[in-house]
Parts: sequence; C-alpha cells; structure tokens
Amino acid sequence: MKTLLETVHNKALFLWKKENLLNESITISAAPLTVKEAIGTPDSTDFPIQQGKEKLMEALFRGEKGQAFTNTYGNYTGSLRAVSELPLNNNFNRAIFISTLNAVTRSLNMSDHTIHCRNDGPKKCSKLVFETIRRQFGRCRITLIGFQPALAEALNAKTDIRLIDLDPENIGQRKRGVLVEGRDSTADAIDWCDVLLVTGTTLANGTIDMFMTEKPVMFYGTTISGGAALMGWNRFCPQSA
Repeated sequence: MKTLLETVHNKALFLWKKENLLNESITISAAPLTVKEAIGTPDSTDFPIQQGKEKLMEALFRGEKGQAFTNTYGNYTGSLRAVSELPLNNNFNRAIFISTLNAVTRSLNMSDHTIHCRNDGPKKCSKLVFETIRRQFGRCRITLIGFQPALAEALNAKTDIRLIDLDPENIGQRKRGVLVEGRDSTADAIDWCDVLLVTGTTLANGTIDMFMTEKPVMFYGTTISGGAALMGWNRFCPQSA
C-alpha cells in the first residue's frame, strides 16, 4: 500500500512529465535560510526554527520559490529528473523534493502562499485560525499536530485543544498554556478531537499518514502547499507570500 508521500511523488512526476519539464535544462537549488531570512523578527522566540531545531529549505524554479521545513538541511542543485529520482527515505531528500514541488506548482499557477510569513505574520495568522475552523466545522475540539506557538495560544483561548509534538524537549512541558503530548498519545488525541489541525511538515518528515483518519483535517503552513494542490487537501496559510 502506497504512503501518501509516494502518492504525492507519483502525481508530481506525472505532472512534470506532462509539462515536459524533465527534459529541460532547468536547475533546482535549495539552501537553508537563516532565522531572519525565514521568518523575520516576530515578537516571540519559541518557534522551532528560532531554537535551531528546524530550517527552511528553499527551492528556486523559473523565478518562483518554494520552501519546506526540515531538521536535516544543506545545499542541492540538480535537474527535475534528478530530484524525481531521489529516494524519499530521509528528511534531506524529502525536503529537496517537497520544496522543489512547491516551487514548480507555484510556477504553474497551481499553488500559492509558498513562502513563510515574516515578522507579525504568525500573530495575524493566529487571529484568523479559530474563526476559519468554526466556519468550516462549527465550534469543536481541536488536536493541533506540531508546536506552532501562535496557533496553540490562540486556539487554547477559544476552545478545548490538545497538542502533539515529536520534539522530546517539548513533550511533557506546558507551552503557551497547553500541555505538549508525544507520539504515544497521538491515537487518543485523534479519537478525542473533532478536527485535526496538522502541520504540513508531516509530509516532509514522513509522518503524515498517522493523521489521515476519518476525522476532518486542515493542514497549515507552506511546506504542504504543492502537495495540498495535487491532492486537494484543505490548507490554512493566510499570511504567507
């Protein structure tokens, strides 16, 4: 049975072949951004990227940019064919593929909001998230997958939430007023909630299949922009560029 990442990869390869991109002499480059380049200077300092635990990989394709969060980063240059042939068995290769996919789908006008918001963008985003979810699903209990400080704080002020994160330094801690739970609590937190709000980074770290159950899912962030466009997934990322 194919994983969701494999399905996204197959759809991307089909698209690149259809658009005759594999045979073009096009270079894809990705490089880790500094904190300031990635998110500017928000008024809080507890975002994972500020702690040095993640960086944004950025791909440039035909003048369009696509990004992906990852904890394994570095530089890469190659053709779309070379990217399509990378084995998706580690975070580095997955980040190359996903950031490339985001840049390519943006260049084809299939996706947008592929560049992470900066400065007060996370705060503005957090002011919109609850109303967006309520409009779509009604007032409900939410399980947040991935520690995004502004979203956690905003949702906790409006409704009952649970927070799942894979960072062992966060698990068991109370962040922005919310207890951070780990992988062992995932199934229970999914069963408890009415809606899952899931970081798009799950596509890059290979955990996305864990969260695609019968419960409604809304993804957030830039990492999943291209994947969401290909798969028709619900995505929230209003302040990104």
